[in-house]
Amino acid sequence: MGLFSWFKKPKLAYDQKIFSPNGRLVLHVQLKGGRFFYSVEKDQHLLIAESALGIAVRGEKPLLHDLGVVRDYEKSRDETWETEWGEARRIRNNYHELAVYLAEINGKKRLFTVRFRVFDEGVSFRYEIPPQPEYQRLTIADEITEFRVDNNALAWHIPAYQPDRYEYNYSQDPVYELTHSVHTPLTIEMPSGYFISIHEAALYNYGSMTLRLNQNRALMSDITPLSDGMKAYVELPFNTPWRVIMVADTVKDLTINRMLLNLNEPAREDFSWVKPLKFMGIWWAMFVGEWTWAPGPRHGATTKHAHEYIDACKRLGIEGLLIEGWNDGWEGDWLQNGSKTNFLQPMHDFDMDDISNYAKENGVKLVGHHETVGFIDNYEKQMEDAYKYYASHGVHYVKPGYAGSMMTIRGRREYHHSQAGVNHYQRALELATKYHIMLDVHEPIKGTGIERTFPNLLTREGARGQEYEGGALSPSHTTILPFTRLLAGGMDYTSGIFDVTNATKRIATTIARQLAYYVTIYSAMQMAADRPRFYEKEYSKMYQFIKDVPLSWDSTLPLLGRIGEYYVVARKDRESDDWYVGAVTNETERRVRLDLSFLEFDEDYEAQIYRDGDGAHYRDNPLAFAVEQKKVRSSDFLDVWMAPGGGFAIRFKKIQ
Repeated sequence: MGLFSWFKKPKLAYDQKIFSPNGRLVLHVQLKGGRFFYSVEKDQHLLIAESALGIAVRGEKPLLHDLGVVRDYEKSRDETWETEWGEARRIRNNYHELAVYLAEINGKKRLFTVRFRVFDEGVSFRYEIPPQPEYQRLTIADEITEFRVDNNALAWHIPAYQPDRYEYNYSQDPVYELTHSVHTPLTIEMPSGYFISIHEAALYNYGSMTLRLNQNRALMSDITPLSDGMKAYVELPFNTPWRVIMVADTVKDLTINRMLLNLNEPAREDFSWVKPLKFMGIWWAMFVGEWTWAPGPRHGATTKHAHEYIDACKRLGIEGLLIEGWNDGWEGDWLQNGSKTNFLQPMHDFDMDDISNYAKENGVKLVGHHETVGFIDNYEKQMEDAYKYYASHGVHYVKPGYAGSMMTIRGRREYHHSQAGVNHYQRALELATKYHIMLDVHEPIKGTGIERTFPNLLTREGARGQEYEGGALSPSHTTILPFTRLLAGGMDYTSGIFDVTNATKRIATTIARQLAYYVTIYSAMQMAADRPRFYEKEYSKMYQFIKDVPLSWDSTLPLLGRIGEYYVVARKDRESDDWYVGAVTNETERRVRLDLSFLEFDEDYEAQIYRDGDGAHYRDNPLAFAVEQKKVRSSDFLDVWMAPGGGFAIRFKKIQ
């Protein structure tokens, strides 16, 4: 019996349009000449020109030519769901869906489906491959997914396949210059004035998608390969990650796009044990040379220092404490020690039993640390025992690290972002779930919205953070992140550095800007990254904002923004009627006028303003700050100045 016995005779031509719920965004799907294409337009402006879809399979001809449509199916969904934590309490999931079932007309008559979802804020699609009569598994040699955008459009990008993973400064170039692979999210300003960002959602058991120009001058998926050059080995049935094209009228609207979360499945179990966390760390002191990760006379992770920091957390009202450098493996060149690191053996001057008991007595939650240096074979041998070890000591937050240019998996050198790397990150996350452990992953796989399914994945790094200060970052960096990296989810930027004039790590921000980061850079685990003494005494007024700022929001409202220049956002606390505003600028000073209409109508608020002081400048006078209060209402406007490399933070406290 042939494959087509279950279907009507395949169509050799197919032309279908599917509209977004508001009718402004249109997906056009066509089959012609045996090939399958899609295009996207908004308000009759073409965003994605006719682009090919297909998959190359090792040892077979590509699933690309000689195709027919054997069936199509449409449906719609409109629901609102509630997050465990995040930038918004409620998220609307509203889309129209089209599934197109395709088969080869001749030969083995292989089947696959392309499923499209069209939201008001963008388009997504994925490949779905069912079991075939002749095989139950396949090896994907390539994915032939085009995104044919105007080559004159402007793109903000970081390079792929580089030793520091995602940790590079963003460049701005026309699309026609993207001749080498770049990471996603790739944010693009179209000549028509619209903004798009190309990314992916629900990345499981597959290589991460990068993008590059193909020989036809179209952006095409470039799936991160395994060490043997293949993109993925999969059992059937199999669904690829969703390919996502976020679309916005203005660049600030991109920052509240929730497609990634909507394209992931709800959590399958009870995650009521998950709680966001604000924490300090035995960490920054090592970066500025005060202490060391390695054992010796200046070792940071000691029982004595841990007690001191626990006491400081209690004084300052900080819930958690991260301790790095506590276990065997930090001696000498620790980047080369990953094959020998022991995740169960504290150093001689670190008493885990004593410290965990002292933390519990003082109501402070410990944040554990696993630096794998990418030696996954060594880590996975110990991983479950290491999680058990932490859980037995009451440690339910862990910061795993994957420093190093590659991973060693089954004796092979693999990219962090390959199928092998993606699968390791997933194994670690599922094991953490088993032991009720929440994660802050550094050197991670990029965010693709899977925190909806696994809410214990509280945050990631995945871009240059403040450890790169001291010359490698400019003030423009954090005015780019909200429109690029942060579209993929929260980031642990390690904010709150007040020692901004330290010669070892000279910070390219004002002190007020450090407060703004707690609002402009979302993370469900927020670090007060400096040493406790800088939050007490002369900077205690500024520290008050760090103490007050929430970790989870009821709603988020971007107010102003331009990529690489400035960003201003308002967020409403999930647990009170208070609002918070954060703002950052690049090297250019500017004054912004805030429209306070987001405040509740006809109610009084106290605006607690933490701003750059007169004459502040990120290079010449970064410590100048001012703290002031004003009574305001929703009908008011508020003018606030930002110094070069500066910013401000405001708490709007409702007056009862």
